[in-house]
Amino acid sequence: MHPPSPATPPAGKLARELTLAHAVLYGLGITIGAGIYVLVGLAAGRSGMHAPLAFVLAALVMGFSAATFAELGTRMPVAASEAAYVEEAFRRRRLALAVGLLSVATSVVSAATISSGAAGYIAVFLPLPGPVLIAGAILVMGAIAMRSTVQSVSFAGVMTIVEVAGLAVIVAAGMTHPDVVTRLPEMTADLGSGLVWAGISSTALLAVFAFIGFEHLVNISEEMKDQRRTLPRALFATLGLSAVLYALVVWIAVVAVPPQELAASGAPLALVFERLTGWPFAVMSAVAVAATLNGVIVNMIIIARVFYGLADRGQLPAALARVHPRSQAPVMATAVGVALILVLALAIPLAGLADLASKGTILIFVIVNVALVRIKLREERPPEGVFVCPIWVPVCGVLANLGLLAADFAARS
Repeated sequence: MHPPSPATPPAGKLARELTLAHAVLYGLGITIGAGIYVLVGLAAGRSGMHAPLAFVLAALVMGFSAATFAELGTRMPVAASEAAYVEEAFRRRRLALAVGLLSVATSVVSAATISSGAAGYIAVFLPLPGPVLIAGAILVMGAIAMRSTVQSVSFAGVMTIVEVAGLAVIVAAGMTHPDVVTRLPEMTADLGSGLVWAGISSTALLAVFAFIGFEHLVNISEEMKDQRRTLPRALFATLGLSAVLYALVVWIAVVAVPPQELAASGAPLALVFERLTGWPFAVMSAVAVAATLNGVIVNMIIIARVFYGLADRGQLPAALARVHPRSQAPVMATAVGVALILVLALAIPLAGLADLASKGTILIFVIVNVALVRIKLREERPPEGVFVCPIWVPVCGVLANLGLLAADFAARS
């Protein structure tokens, strides 16, 4: 058995302090976010009572890539992980740098988009101009992200608990609804119909975007106490828990509120929440503030670790690889990420950029799966002690993600 990673890193390196609980909370925090609060209505509009099946299907598609990331992450537990995998597989530093910067770009766009959404919810409680709220949210989250990894991830973990609790309240209230069990046959009705499957497939493409984020666990693998045991468990736990929670929330939503009404609502989950509990809208707004701010800080953590990893390998300026002697966090890399997010959120129209970020992430999935296939074909046996998946898993990951891109292209053409 591979011995656990040492808790104390060499001077100038990231601290290895994160446990499985930290990792799962971080994974849930970056996966379960503001997306589910708006996707419910779109999913209901596309496939009605079959919408929960689409989320299960999306989780199964993501499962191939989760296994790929688990193997590569235990082989190479480093920051800027995707870039490291590509460099190991293809021996091309420029391609590796491009993949690393693509990962940064998708996270910057996501954080900027989420921060704009956070400002809208914060305005319910603090009526200030939008740009002031956006800048304030980014700078405060940036200050927290610059603290030690265990502190910033623990903060994100608390925010994750709040946002998951909001969804759990909906599930708990929904379980008392008399139709939640009696209408279950409607979820599987008419599955022999091609039209029904077309709706489920279209919704699954949408639902995949709600799962994007779990893969970023590999970028904090260098900071896990026992990487080879913790990372695979955290990846699969994050994906599995997210899938169960999404399916339950979506099913309760379409039972509590007619799908057509959900699809027409600008705040579908808030509508479900009010319908089930009778509590005021401000309660769900407070939960949404936690969800959106959490999305901002976890993306900041990702950006900083990718910058750090690329700089540590000599692909970006060395200043980005410096860690604070006391917090052992990459403060300079975090500051650059915060600045990029701030500029994008305040100066550039974000319409359509979030969709490009999602497609960029799927493209990264394709490249990473191909990288594992190439590595497996080149070696006689895998290193001892790593998580190993059969070669057909990354092959299916490539095909599944290309299929998503093709389906999206077909739907838009």
